[in-house]
Amino acid sequence: MLTAGIVGLPNVGKSTLFNALVANAKATAANFPFCTIEPNTGIVAVPDERLNVLSNISNSAQTVPTRMEFVDIAGLVKGASQGEGLGNQFLSHIRAVDAIVHVVRCFENDDIIHVAGSVDPIRDIDIINLELILADLAQIERRLDRTRKLARNNKEAQAEVDVLEKLVAVLNAGKPARQYNFTDEEAELVKGLELLTNKPIIYAANVSEDDLATGNSYVEQVREVAAKENAKVVIVSAQVESELVELSEEERTDFLESLGVKEGGLKSLIRATYELLGLRTYFTSGPKETRAWTIIAGMLAPQAAGVIHSDFERGFIRAETVAYEDLVATGAMNAAKEKGLVRSEGKEYVVQEGDVLLFRFNV
Repeated sequence: MLTAGIVGLPNVGKSTLFNALVANAKATAANFPFCTIEPNTGIVAVPDERLNVLSNISNSAQTVPTRMEFVDIAGLVKGASQGEGLGNQFLSHIRAVDAIVHVVRCFENDDIIHVAGSVDPIRDIDIINLELILADLAQIERRLDRTRKLARNNKEAQAEVDVLEKLVAVLNAGKPARQYNFTDEEAELVKGLELLTNKPIIYAANVSEDDLATGNSYVEQVREVAAKENAKVVIVSAQVESELVELSEEERTDFLESLGVKEGGLKSLIRATYELLGLRTYFTSGPKETRAWTIIAGMLAPQAAGVIHSDFERGFIRAETVAYEDLVATGAMNAAKEKGLVRSEGKEYVVQEGDVLLFRFNV
């Protein structure tokens, strides 16, 4: 399951956003630092309008979306890498996630105290990024102490030392590890470290309701930082997300339209995460159920089948494949077959976004 860790300074709207994204989450949103002591997790369905369309075509008894887990990690502060504000404890939780959602305060509100006393997105981003860099440096230095001893008589250990020393130089320059151009071999050598600054990052610019459609000068500052890091920026409003929780689907649509936006923060964040991680969705659909599955772009048919069950990958024979658009246009699987739109694909087929697949395999 895809996992995203939500981080940020205290009082930037991080836990409020989490609570709204995961309506049944139990994170506490309070106007003081460290109100979230343990990481709160919430599993949400990934919104995909195609699911219901396919379910209706197949007259499925069940419709099952793919899911994503959000982890709300307590607010970091300056000095977190040295343990300030229980920082070490919280930083350890970030290592397990696939991507980081960094919530940045881009709104003015005298009633919500900023931990640094004023709204300054670039300063806030720098504080969090520096703490992540320092945490990675400390971890790499510990690893280097052990690996250098082995490197005298071990070529692989020497190769690891070489890449770790290069990373130290990058981090000491104030840059995240993801800005280093890893070779495949180097990436494999440091994979086990789960470096915080090597994780893909999305900046969630948290704005007021009035700025959701257009953003503001603070959002532009966040975009400037993100552009240098090849990171993504999503404009969200924790305030709006909190209000959406109480509304019906129709009311949500009307409310968002009145604000000049087409979708809420959940859809925006999930879409950005999928794009950032290079993920794709394929479907299985029949009378029993219609289900969405998440795969990595470039996966071959047997690997995609393995996402359902390892037996499917081991015994893979072929995949009966039809594009979502073709199936919808014809209105039924049999009609798509009659028009020659259903193909039989083998082990070398690269699964495409929106493919509807039926796997044939030996048990």
